Amino acid sequence: MPTRLSLLRQLVLLWLCGLMAVAVGAAPAAPAATASSAFYLKPADAAWVAALPLDAQAATQAFMDRIPPEVKARSDAYFEGGYWLRLWNWVLGMAIAALLLWTRPSTAWRDWAQARLQRPWLVNACYGAAYSVAGWVLSMPLALYQEFVREHQYGMATQTLGEWLGEQVVALGVGTVMMALLVAVLYAVLRRTGPRWWLWGSVVITALLVVLVAVSPVFIEPLFNTYKPVEAGPVKSQVLAMAQANGVPADNIYEFDASRQTTRVSANVSGLLGTAAIRLNDNLLRRATLPEIRAVMAHEIGHYTLNHVPKMLLQLGLIVTLGFALCHWAMSRLLARYGAAWRVTQVSDIASLPLLTAVFSTYVLLATPALNTLIRTAEIEADYFGLNTAREPVGMSEVLLKLVEYRKADPGPLEEMIFFDHPSARTRIHQAMRWREQMLASPVPAASAPM
Repeated sequence: MPTRLSLLRQLVLLWLCGLMAVAVGAAPAAPAATASSAFYLKPADAAWVAALPLDAQAATQAFMDRIPPEVKARSDAYFEGGYWLRLWNWVLGMAIAALLLWTRPSTAWRDWAQARLQRPWLVNACYGAAYSVAGWVLSMPLALYQEFVREHQYGMATQTLGEWLGEQVVALGVGTVMMALLVAVLYAVLRRTGPRWWLWGSVVITALLVVLVAVSPVFIEPLFNTYKPVEAGPVKSQVLAMAQANGVPADNIYEFDASRQTTRVSANVSGLLGTAAIRLNDNLLRRATLPEIRAVMAHEIGHYTLNHVPKMLLQLGLIVTLGFALCHWAMSRLLARYGAAWRVTQVSDIASLPLLTAVFSTYVLLATPALNTLIRTAEIEADYFGLNTAREPVGMSEVLLKLVEYRKADPGPLEEMIFFDHPSARTRIHQAMRWREQMLASPVPAASAPM
């Protein structure tokens, strides 16, 4: 067992690897990327909307032409930097896993827990908790750059360093409890099911995901934001009317104070098994018009009505099953070759967790285009649902321009397929304008309300 001094040196070495990942992985700064350059697009006036061409292609281009060149350059730089950050997060994860496997801290902690704890599940939970804390500490340099420094560079973060760190500590507490539970259950399955662990493990992971989606709006998300009912008025009445007309079991809508963390606009209809709730952030309430809010919330209601959450959980279950099958194949071969050097000889050994994480994260990285395509498909379905419910194609297009703050507006087709988990602004605005073109071109029955 290593001395405290040697263990400290190894932890310092891991920390330095994190610092190196930050230095290498830092995205280039965007033009004029300061807090004062926050993007607020001038709203379209009635005359501009009246003059908007009926042709979908021409109308889409009219919206895109309203994005100033400097804003487009800034947005492109921010989003494209995210491509590199995905890679550097993976590289850092591989470095941490390799060092934990090739050095002594991981197996020393396993041996310590096994010597003091009688039950295997307690050993696994203890290791999982320590692994969570170690991962948080070792990845902190990159997280600090990615989630705090960079967000301030691009004018989207609103927290001080102390506030941000405070939330990170809360997230660490929640994540450590969840990791301990996950690891204890997963490795119990590994011990009991042998070579079929990848199948039963995926069932367990999917079940835990269902529980997480159900409890997160009630117990986890309120740890980071305050939720309160939206004040009575047009927003509340019209959003509730759309929700209830489409089968969402809601008698209220809630706003949360996302402005304490970011300038981004967002909304969701989240929850499962009776915990569903309609929420929108205060940035959306403050920065968007009523037609824009209607468009956004109709889209979110679409996710609920179209059962996207349970469908996505089933799809994720299949993805996890395939990933665990790959892990079983790869880990068996890697442990046969390097297990003696790692002091880990079986997949069911809790000290194999760094290897499992490394193999599975590599699989997820390679599967990024497929995962993004699944999410994009659901987003497109929700867009059409929102258009048919709110009937606000211009409002939808206006709010999509606000999202250009942090999403590249006009990528190439291959770039969009690989890197975008939501359709691009051009794609979505063209959908809205095509809907508008077809609906305005068709005769409207006299009894119908005007659009």
